[in-house]
Amino acid sequence: MSLPNEFTAPAAFYPARTALLVIDPVNDFLSEGGAAWEMTKSTVKKNDVVAQLQRLVGATREAGVPVLFGPMAYTQEDYADHGLQRRSGINRLMFETKMFLAGSWGADFHPDIQPTDADVVLQPHKGTDVFETDLPEHLERLGTEQLVIAGMTANLCVESTGRHATEHGYHVTFLSNAIGAESLPAYEASIHVNYPLIANAVMEVDEFLAAITAGGPASQVAQLGDTVIGSDRGKIGEVEQVVPAQGGSPGYLRVARGIVVDKETYIPLDAVTHRNEGRVYVNIPKLVVGKLPWGEPPSAESMTEKRGPSAAAAGPLYRSHQPTGPRAT
Repeated sequence: MSLPNEFTAPAAFYPARTALLVIDPVNDFLSEGGAAWEMTKSTVKKNDVVAQLQRLVGATREAGVPVLFGPMAYTQEDYADHGLQRRSGINRLMFETKMFLAGSWGADFHPDIQPTDADVVLQPHKGTDVFETDLPEHLERLGTEQLVIAGMTANLCVESTGRHATEHGYHVTFLSNAIGAESLPAYEASIHVNYPLIANAVMEVDEFLAAITAGGPASQVAQLGDTVIGSDRGKIGEVEQVVPAQGGSPGYLRVARGIVVDKETYIPLDAVTHRNEGRVYVNIPKLVVGKLPWGEPPSAESMTEKRGPSAAAAGPLYRSHQPTGPRAT
C-alpha cells in the first residue's frame, strides 16, 4: 500500500483509497424489541447511533466512498452441525437469546440503515471478526488503504475487526459516536483505551465527513498554529515549527508545551496521519506522548537505533533462540 511521505499527508480520506465498514446495523442491536436491545440501548441512545449511522452512510455514498455492510446471521446448521454455542461466551449468549437468526426481523438491517444495490453486503460473520468473511477480497478489489469502521459492538466485532485489519496493513479509523456497545464501561474502554493504540485515529462522524468532502490533492503536512490531535482525540498542543526531512534527518513538528506535556515536543512527521481544517492528527494517544523520547528533535542516528538491526545482523531473533518453525514429521 502506498503511504504518504514525510513531506505531505492526505488532507482527506480519498474515495479511491477509503472504504466505510458498518458492522451489524441490525434490529437485534438497534431497534426496540431486538434480542440485544436491553443491553445496547444505553449506548445506542447516548450516541444517537441510528441517526449517526444514517447520516454517515448517506454522506459517504455521496462522496463516492464505498460502503460495506457486515451483518451476522445464524442457521440451524451453525449450531447443530458446528456447535458454535460452545465456542465462546458471546456465541453462547447469542444462542441462548436467539440473536441474529437467519431470515428473522432481528437479523435484518435497521429500517433507517438499509444497503443499496451499490453497496457491498458481506457474508455473515459467525464470531466477532468481520475480517474472517469475504471482507479482505472486497477491500483488495476496491484498492482500499484506509478502512473506516462504525457500528456494533464497540468491544467485540468492531474492535476485533479493526485489530485484524490493522495487522494486515490497513490504516484503521474508528468513528466513536457511530458505535454502540452492550454497556457503557465496555464502550468507554474501547473508545478511550483500546482504539487509540490499535488504530490510526479515533474520530467523530463530523470530523470524518469533513475530511472526505475536503477532497483535493495532498496538502502541506502542517502549518503554524495547527492543533495537534492524538489518536484518542486529545489535544496535544499547537504547532510552532514544521521542519522537513533533510540531510538524512527525519522531519518533525515542534509543538508548544502544554498542560499534559510541560516541555516542547518534537513529533516525527511520519506520525502524522491526516490534516484537516487546522487540525493535525497523529497516531499516538495524547496521554502517551509524554512517555515518548520526543523531548528533542529526531536525528538520523536516533532513527537508526529505533529501527534496530538488520535481519542479517540480528543473529538469533530472541537473543539466544530462533523460532522453532514447523516440526519434522
